[in-house]
Amino acid sequence: MKFTKVHSLGNDFIVIDEDDHTIISEKEALVRQICKRHTGIGGDGLLFISARKENKNIFDLRTFNADGTEPVMSGSGLRCASAFIYSKKKIKSNRIILNTTIGSRECEVIDRKNNWFQIKIEMGTPQFSSQEIPFDDGSFHDKVIDYPLIINKKTFYITSVTLGNPHCVVFFDRFPARIEWQPLAYEIEFHPFFPKKTNIEFTRILNKKEIEVMFWERGVGETLSSGSGSCAAAVASILKGLTEKQVNVKTSMGTTTVEWDKGKVHQTGSAQIVFSGDYFSI
Repeated sequence: MKFTKVHSLGNDFIVIDEDDHTIISEKEALVRQICKRHTGIGGDGLLFISARKENKNIFDLRTFNADGTEPVMSGSGLRCASAFIYSKKKIKSNRIILNTTIGSRECEVIDRKNNWFQIKIEMGTPQFSSQEIPFDDGSFHDKVIDYPLIINKKTFYITSVTLGNPHCVVFFDRFPARIEWQPLAYEIEFHPFFPKKTNIEFTRILNKKEIEVMFWERGVGETLSSGSGSCAAAVASILKGLTEKQVNVKTSMGTTTVEWDKGKVHQTGSAQIVFSGDYFSI
């Protein structure tokens, strides 16, 4: 099975072009096997891409986490998929339409240097109500802002948003040590108030135009970056009046830019093709 490895600021994906293969059944089992770091290729997730027969400029995209679960969308996945499609010359334009489980998203390749790409992606319109996230403490909330969530007898004030996937943003003046924040992120991911679990963004405001974020993705764990997570952290910062409507999001591997204007969120960041090869499944 032919594959390509792509990452967006360390958030790494294996890309499989289904147009080159027969239809792959039992995708979840394949994903769990191929994403293992020691016995597979290794990745935070896997992307299945196929061109629409009726319109070769539109591509279907299915995204899977390393544990085999299927999020509705991934921002980093959109960039990685776009870099793959553009590099393979599967499209003549620099604008690519990716059809996800929650609708189409337009992506634009704005720069390329060999196997490195700068790509602007459309992330859609954020939703805030507890029903949409979903967040369920027994009451309806029009917005979940600075909600006092108790974890191990400590109170953390969270702000939640969904961009198709649920996100829980926790603000800190100083980040906790890794030995502290990883167990905390795990507890939040599986908290009963999040019936579909949640992604977590530990966020620090640097100034009105820049934030710093550490990421924990449901079904994956700690990741070096996250496209949708960066957007969620930026939207939460804007929502609370802590930043302007264009925010640079600093991750451990680099920076993306998030804009929230006229309802929609757009993000600009990089993707890099690492290598291609053949995977021999067991």
